[in-house]
Amino acid sequence: MATAELRAEALLTVREESYLQIVWRRFRRHRVALFGAAILMGFILIAALAPWIAPYDPYAQNLNLKNAGPSPAHWLGTDELGRDVLSRLMHAARISLTVAFVVTLISQTTGALIGAISGYFGGWVDNLIQRIVDFMLTLPLLPLLLTISALLSDVTIPGLSREWSSVVIIIIVLSVFGWMGSARLVRGVVLSLREQMFTEAARALGMSDLQIVVRHMIPNAMAPIIVSATLSLGTVIILEAALSFLGFGVQPPVPTWGNMLNNAQADMWTQPFKAIVPGFCIFLTSLSFNFVGDGLRDALDPRLKR
Repeated sequence: MATAELRAEALLTVREESYLQIVWRRFRRHRVALFGAAILMGFILIAALAPWIAPYDPYAQNLNLKNAGPSPAHWLGTDELGRDVLSRLMHAARISLTVAFVVTLISQTTGALIGAISGYFGGWVDNLIQRIVDFMLTLPLLPLLLTISALLSDVTIPGLSREWSSVVIIIIVLSVFGWMGSARLVRGVVLSLREQMFTEAARALGMSDLQIVVRHMIPNAMAPIIVSATLSLGTVIILEAALSFLGFGVQPPVPTWGNMLNNAQADMWTQPFKAIVPGFCIFLTSLSFNFVGDGLRDALDPRLKR
């Protein structure tokens, strides 16, 4: 009798478990994803606290200490202008992660809305949007980004310096060419949702097509959107680093991991750690985002059992 009561109590506990609790229970079993999440939290904390924990001003120059090696005063040495490498690395995390999060937010939101409209309305609307998506997916991404960034390199946004204008321009350029994957993903989900009973009920209640798309289609497609956004963050960090490394991204003296790699080229053989450290940050951050995305995919997909 006691065993039956315990089983009933356990069953009641499981039934009372919320959706977020179920997702968290599944996610925490994915040890690699937890490792990635811990690494990302560390980078985010460093980026958020950089103005207070960085030992030096990342823009302060001391030509008497240029290209100095690691020391108790400068743990990672100094660069070609005598700026503290560790301080610039911490502030570079702020710029690189901010660009990644803002670009992902804009591109995923845009892609989700366009994909939901395409899948819900179908017909000529779907054909037009999908042909645009097909065309943009055929474009060579990195050469196109390099060309556009080069053309816009001298553009200055009113109220911003040339260096900070380059940050905004990179965000805009990466957002314009980053929404197609999300649009296709959401379109596929919405195609399976638009004939469901809850959609018919929403139409019967007099809801407009836009209300159905915003209130029902997109929220029901949030699981794949979240996974796609997580994986997209790593891609954006790599693209931004590539553009900055080639001199067409965020312009110095604003530090990013990419332009720190660019500046380290001259000292690659004499002081390789100046290239290894920002390169390792790019690698570890991108890998961690992929680990978290893989864990979220397992946690959010009810068909997968671990």
